[in-house]
Parts: sequence; structure tokens; C-alpha cells
Amino acid sequence: MRSFLNHIDSPADLRRLARADLPRLAQELRDCVIDNVSKTGGHLSSNLGTVELTVALHYVFDTPNDRIVWDVGHQTYPHKILTGRRERMPSLRQFGGLSGFPKRDESPYDAFGTAHSSTSISAALGMALAARQKGESRHAVAVIGDGAMTAGMAFEALNNAGVEDCKLLVILNDNDMSISPPVGALNRYLAQLMSGRFYAAAKTVGKNVLKNAPPLFELAKRFEEHAKGMVVPATLFEKFGFNYIGPIDGHDLESLIPTLENIKHLSGPQFLHVVTKKGQGYDRAEADPVAYHGPGKFDPAVGLVAPAVQPKTTFTQVFGQWLCDMAAQDDRLVGITPAMREGSGMVEFHKRFPGRYYDVGIAEQHAVTFAAGLACEGLKPVVAIYSTFLQRGYDQMIHDVALQNLPVVFALDRAGLVGADGATHAGAYDIPFIRCIPNMALACPADERECRQLLSTAYVQNHPVAVRYPRGAGAGTVPLAGLEGLPYGQAEIRRQGTGMAILAFGTLLYPALQAAEKLNATVVNMRWVKPLDTAMLLQVASTHAHLVTLEEGSIMGGAGSAVAEALNAAGLALPLLQLGLPDSFIDHGDPVKLLVMQGLDAAGIEAAIRHRWP
Repeated sequence: MRSFLNHIDSPADLRRLARADLPRLAQELRDCVIDNVSKTGGHLSSNLGTVELTVALHYVFDTPNDRIVWDVGHQTYPHKILTGRRERMPSLRQFGGLSGFPKRDESPYDAFGTAHSSTSISAALGMALAARQKGESRHAVAVIGDGAMTAGMAFEALNNAGVEDCKLLVILNDNDMSISPPVGALNRYLAQLMSGRFYAAAKTVGKNVLKNAPPLFELAKRFEEHAKGMVVPATLFEKFGFNYIGPIDGHDLESLIPTLENIKHLSGPQFLHVVTKKGQGYDRAEADPVAYHGPGKFDPAVGLVAPAVQPKTTFTQVFGQWLCDMAAQDDRLVGITPAMREGSGMVEFHKRFPGRYYDVGIAEQHAVTFAAGLACEGLKPVVAIYSTFLQRGYDQMIHDVALQNLPVVFALDRAGLVGADGATHAGAYDIPFIRCIPNMALACPADERECRQLLSTAYVQNHPVAVRYPRGAGAGTVPLAGLEGLPYGQAEIRRQGTGMAILAFGTLLYPALQAAEKLNATVVNMRWVKPLDTAMLLQVASTHAHLVTLEEGSIMGGAGSAVAEALNAAGLALPLLQLGLPDSFIDHGDPVKLLVMQGLDAAGIEAAIRHRWP
């Protein structure tokens, strides 16, 4: 049987196919996604859910002249395959290979780089208005999921777009909402009718004719809204100024293509609501889309299986257990997550303490200020959030939490490099952006045991504290069963040497200890970036000729900078080598290999020190 996908190297090839051939192409595309993700790992459920939508968009629109902006972007594997990257899919999320997200320098079909949610409408609106200003005829399409629609930024963009006359189409890819009545032939017919030029023209003419007769105009308007309310969701998006169309079946090409073709000829901002199913076409992913959201390598015929060897406990699991244990001891504790229950290790907490668990949706700004409000009333909020996502709540952390000195604990997962997700998800900047905020404290546990202890220390403070920890497991130390903390703001000497001291912040303590054996250097486990243990620092500075700081975070403004500032304030001019992440974005790849490339393994640390002081 003829293969269609192997002959498609660009959307232009796709557009030469007969419409009757598209369902077969969609199946081949789905098989290609499953085959590749099973070998590389990556996002699966979301990509299987957008196969037909991707085919329809590239079939109807003149890409790349027409711009498609994929929100977040973890549903773009079909898009990558259809836009000339099919042969490179085996390199997906590997070092030097394809990114797991849209990336402008990877392909002209990637109109906008995305990975954080809810940016698509803003970006697409900018593109649509730029085209209008330049006198260019092109469409801008934003594809946004129902989860991403929970963020305020999406509604800010809708509010702006609704008053502009431009060729903007927002597609809500709805794979979670309950739709009533069910999607079917009637909805397909009505969606095509509502997107047709006759309906749009009749609607405009009717309003123009009746506007001089206000009672009739109001009657017609109410009838229209009532009629649409019987077959589609409420007219919220029309209140923003969009022409709302849908919902339609996002897996039905015979519905998608005519509707999109009709929409192309309408003026003003359009809103198309499509309903899809995560994991569509692969039974195991349909049954458990969460487990197959971002799986590692697996056999498609077998599905996901538990590893033969039990993996080491991760920092995320340590946090999740600590959260449950502390909540059992203190009924003031509440846990907050911006839509990252599984990723942040809060599943068990949700089960055991449902009344004290808050998932606020993809709304990091709200999550932080919401925590501040809870803290004002005497509760003890713990915000579980990825380091890279806290960047989105930075103003709220300063203005609503720190300025009011509220005791909120920030559990910062994914600190440092994150591997396959790459630069968009790396937690490289939390040390610089947190340590400059008054009233804030920041702890960097070296291993799993310290992580639990420092979370306990953070929890009992009467001001905001962040505890940063990396993805995955650390040295493998077993956490203590109790909730004992560690001394606030105090470091410890882990190895006594001579001549040189390495001040390690976080999990790089262990490669520092290995390097120190070769160098006979002192190693200090600093534990806290803020407050910095200046007493320990000055003690070490007085007994060593050279100092080295080590951190898995940005060197600029980081923990090494804090040490340099403290030495300067004490009037000490001591040779200081700062090791950490450079002033550049680090792409995706194996995290161990990435650390080696940055010289942050034991051999790299030793080499950097010997190069500086031969």
C-alpha cells in the first residue's frame, strides 16, 4: 500500500494530496509519532491529540507565509514531521538534535518559540498586526489548549485582540472540558454554517438593518445568543469581540477542513473551538493520558512497564513525602501548585489532604499572590513550582510576598539544568533573582536528606523562604524519618584541606568533594545562598589562599557573586574563582553530559582550578 508520509517533505507536498487521502496520512503520521517517541522519550498524549488538527492547518493555510503559533509547543511533533523534519525525529530532545518545542532557528515553520504556556495569542496578535501595518496579506493562527486558557495572559491577549481588525484565528484545542451536547453531525453542520460567508454577511446585514429599530435589534440579538447557547458553549469569547465557531470534532477532517476554509475568508478576529482527545489512536495513551504525557523509552506493543530495578528516590518524591508529613503535624499547612500536581510530587498530598490542596491552573502569578492571601490569615502556604515557572510570578513574589514579609515557602523543583526539555525549562536564574529581594531567604540542599531538613527549616521561619532542588535523584542519601531541620543560615565544612577552599552550593558538593581529593582542598557545604554564612566564609578566607565557588546556576549575580560581595564588604581581596552556568542559554541534551560540557563534573572542576592556579 502506498505510503503518503514518506513523500511529504513540506506542507506544499501535503497540499497536493486529495482530501480523500488525508485520513490515511493522519494514521501514518500518528504511527510515526508513536514510533519515534517510544525510542527517544518525549511528549506523547498531547501530540497524538493534535494529528488531524495539524494536517488540516497545513492543508488549508499557506504556511510558512501564514503563521502558526503553538501554545506551549509540546504538541508539535506532527507539525515538525510535516515541515521537513521527519528524518531528524530520531534525534528528538537529544543533544544536537531536534528540540521538543517550537524553535525559530530550527525551521521557518516554527513562527514563535514556545514552551511556557499561554503566550500564543499575544504572539499571534503581534504577527497579525505587523502584517496589517506592513500591508502584507497573511493569517496568524494561535493554537492554545484548555489548560493554557486558565492563565491570565491568554485573556489579556483576547481583550486586546477583540478590538483589532486583523487576520487572527485563535483555536482552542479542548481536550478536557465537558461539552454538552455531544460533538456530532449537528455540531459539524452548525460550525460550518456559522463559519460560512453567507452566515457572516447575513449577521452583519441584519444588524445594520435593525440597528435603527432598537427593540427589534435587541430581540434579534437575544434570539441569536439564545440559539447559539443551545448548541455551543456560552458566548464568552464573543464578548471579547471574536466570532465564535464550534465546538467541532478535532479528529474529523471532514469537519475541520471546510470550517477552516470558511474561516480564512472572514474578517476580524475568529475563535474556533475544537474538541480532541489526548492519546487519540493509541489505546494505552487514551486510557492514561497523564502517564503517557511525557514517557521515557518504551515498547509500543507493551506500553509502559515498571523498571526492573527500583530507581533512586528523587528530590520531587522527597518533597512530596515531606509535605504530607508536615501537613499531618501542622493543620495550618496548605499546598499550592500551578497545574503541576504530578510533576511537583503532590499526588499523595492531594489524596490525603484534599481540603488543603489547591491547583490554581496554569496561573503562576495568581498562585503566588493567592499564597500571600492565605499567609495573611495565619495559614502556612507551600508553593510547589518549577524554578523556570516562578519567573512568571516574580513581581508577585516581590510585591505581594516579600514586601509584606509573609511566611510563604517556595519549593523550587527543576533547579539547574533539566536535560531534554532544554533552555526553556532550565532553572538557571533563581539564585540571582531571589537573593536580591529583601526578606527572602534561599537554601540549596546538597542531597535528598538535606532537602527534607531544609524544607523543615524553611517552614518554621516567619518570612518567605525558597528551597531549590534539581530534577531527578541526587547522591542517594536516605532522608531522616522525622521533621528535624538544620541550623538556619549555617554552612558546614565537609572536607578539611590546605591552601584552597571550594564553597559548594547545592548538589555540586559531591563532585567538589571528588575534585578536592585530587587537590587536597577544603570543601564547604554552604547550604544557604541567603543568608550567607559570612562567619564561616571569613573563617575560611583567613586560613586559605584561594577560594572557589561552585553552583548549578547562573554565575552572573549568583552565589559566587554573593561571596564576592561579602569578601569586598569585609575588605578582603582574596583570589576567587566562580564556577557555574555561563551567560548563555544551554540547549537540550543528557543532563550529565551537559554538566560535563560546562565543566561542572569532578574532572571539569579540577581542570578549571588547575588552569587558574597551575
